[in-house]
Amino acid sequence: MSISQQAFLRDAMRRMNLTRDVFASRIGVKRRALDTWLLPEGSQEYRAMPEVVERFVSEITQNTALLEKYTQSGQSGALRDRISVEGRPQLLSVDQFTREAAEDLFRIADMMQPIARRQKVSRVLEGAVLGNLFFEASTRTRVSFGAAFCRLGGSVCDTTGFTFSSMAKGESIYDTSRVLSGYVDAMVIRHPEQGSVAEFARATNIPVVNGGDGPGEHPSQALLDLYTILTEFSRLGKLLDGAHIAMVGDLKYGRTVHSLIKLMAAYRGIKFTLISPKGLEMPSYIIEQASRNDNVIVSTNSMSEGLRGADVIYATRVQKERFANEEQEGYTPDFQINRAMIDAHCGPDTIVMHPLPRDSRPDANDLSIDLNHDPRLAIFRQTDNGIPIRMAIFAVLLGVESLVQHSMRDVTWQHPSHVGPDDSSFHGLD
Repeated sequence: MSISQQAFLRDAMRRMNLTRDVFASRIGVKRRALDTWLLPEGSQEYRAMPEVVERFVSEITQNTALLEKYTQSGQSGALRDRISVEGRPQLLSVDQFTREAAEDLFRIADMMQPIARRQKVSRVLEGAVLGNLFFEASTRTRVSFGAAFCRLGGSVCDTTGFTFSSMAKGESIYDTSRVLSGYVDAMVIRHPEQGSVAEFARATNIPVVNGGDGPGEHPSQALLDLYTILTEFSRLGKLLDGAHIAMVGDLKYGRTVHSLIKLMAAYRGIKFTLISPKGLEMPSYIIEQASRNDNVIVSTNSMSEGLRGADVIYATRVQKERFANEEQEGYTPDFQINRAMIDAHCGPDTIVMHPLPRDSRPDANDLSIDLNHDPRLAIFRQTDNGIPIRMAIFAVLLGVESLVQHSMRDVTWQHPSHVGPDDSSFHGLD
C-alpha cells in the first residue's frame, strides 16, 4: 500500500460516505478494532489492519458495482419492524434477518454485555411476564431465555413437556396459543414438530420466539453462534467474509446448523465444508440457499480432508431422537473432534464450537473433553453469549432497546472475574 493505512481507510470511508460505526459494520469488524487502525502509525495504540481487510476494502473501492452496494444507506426503520412476521414482532426463522439486521441486533447485544456480565442491572421489562413453553425437554435453552428475560427485570412462567399440557387432552395449538397470550406478554416455544411454532405465532399478536421446532430451525442459537464467531474473529483480527467454516456431525437433523449456515450465507466468499457420516448430510434445499454471495459448499465424509485449514469448527451431536430409518453405523470414532485431530489439521487460532449438550461418554464420538483447557474451545464463551443475544431479542421485540442504556445501575453483589475457574484469560468479566 503506497499510502498510509490511516489515509487509505479515511479515503474509503469518504468515498462510501459512511461514518466510522457504519463503515465498521459494512466490513464486518468491531468499531474498536477500526479505531486502532485509524490511529497514526507512531501511536502506542496503533495496530496494523489484517491483509484480508485491506484486500476487501480495496475490492469495494475499485469496483463500481460493489461501491454502490456498500455505499447505499442502511435499512431504515426500527429493527422490530424490519424483522417482523406479517406485521407481528416475532422471531421464527433466521430468514427474517439480513446481514445488516443481524449486525444491528449484535450492537444491541454489545450494549447488554455489562448486564449479562453481572456488572449492571436494568428493569426495563419490570412487570412483563414471559411464558417459557417447552413441549420438548430442554435445560440450557429454557434457562437461558428465562435468565435473559429476568435480567431485564421481567418474570418467567415455565412449563415443560406434553404430559400435563391441555394439548395432551386434545386442545389445538391455536387454542393453547390464544389462551396463554391472555396470561403472558411474550412466549418462547420449543416443540418437536417442524412448523409448529409458526402455528403458535399465527394465533397471537404478542411476541413469539422459536426456541426450536423439531429438525426445523433454532434462530436464537444461530444468532448467538454468529455473534460468537464475529466476537472471536474480532479478537483475532479476522473477517468472516472469506473464512473457512467446517460443520461436523449430524447435518441432516441438526437444526442449529440449518439455521446457522443460512444466516452466515449473507456474508461473502465463505467456504463451508460439510462433514457428516453417510445418510446424515445437510439437506439439499439448505445447501442451495447457502450457495450465494460467492460462498462455496464442499461436502465430504472425511474429517482429515474437511478440517484442514478451518477457521471455525462447528460440531454437532448425532440427533438419535429424530432418526427414522437411518442407521448409526457411519457415526464412528473418526467423527470425534479431539485435540490430536485439531492439532494435526488446524492452526492455533481455530475456533471450536458446539451448540451443546455434548455427549461426554467415551463411546459417544462427540466433542472430546480433552479440549476443555484449550483456549481454542469456545463452547462456554458461546453459551455465555446466549444471554446478551436473547436479552437483545426480547428488548427489540418488546420495543425497549432504546431505554436500556439509561436504565442501567451498578449491581450491589460481588461477581466473579471469570465464570469458570478454567476460562481463558481473554474471557474475563472485568
